[in-house]
Amino acid sequence: MKLIMAVVSSDDSNNVIKALTKDGFAVTKLSTTGGFLSTGNTTILIGIEDEKVDAVLGIIEGKSKSHSKVVPTSASYGTGVYSAFPIDVKVGGAIVFVLNVERFEKI
Repeated sequence: MKLIMAVVSSDDSNNVIKALTKDGFAVTKLSTTGGFLSTGNTTILIGIEDEKVDAVLGIIEGKSKSHSKVVPTSASYGTGVYSAFPIDVKVGGAIVFVLNVERFEKI
């Protein structure tokens, strides 16, 4: 058995969850917040048999889109001198962990 933990952008999470459940995978949805941009994410937990890992990863990859986003930042140029300028960062997509599970039960 495997436990897949997928951290997905909140923008993509509904599409990912709909596609997973349509294909018969049971999911648990957790609302989470990213540390870098402090934006909303969704962490999806999926307990599955080993042979279904590739199918789940394919769905997550197909429904999670990455894109660039302009975010404000600031830099210091000495004592009391600051400048704010925007930078492009890559957001979206998914971070996926596949973990071995010693025991899995639905109660």
